[in-house]
Amino acid sequence: MPNIKSSKKAVKVIAKKTDAAHEYKARVKNSIKKCEKAIAAKDIESAQNIIKDVQKNIDKAASKGLIKKNTANRQKARLNKKIKDMK
Repeated sequence: MPNIKSSKKAVKVIAKKTDAAHEYKARVKNSIKKCEKAIAAKDIESAQNIIKDVQKNIDKAASKGLIKKNTANRQKARLNKKIKDMK
C-alpha cells in the first residue's frame, strides 16, 4: 500500500481505468458472441443489424488502445465473411 498521496491517487486512477477497460472488452466479446449466435441460427437480418453494433464496439476498443488495430480489423473481416457466406 502506498504512503505518498500521489501514489494513493495513482492506485485509484489505475483501478478506475482498469474497470473501464474490462467493461469495453466485455462489451466487444459479448457483441461478437451475439453475432455468432445469429449466424449459427441462420438469421441473416438480425446478424446484419448486430454486425453494425459489433463494428462500432470493436472500433471504440481499438481507438482506446484496448485491442490492436489489426486484431480489430481481423475480427470484423471474419464476421463479415461469415455473414456473406450465409447468403
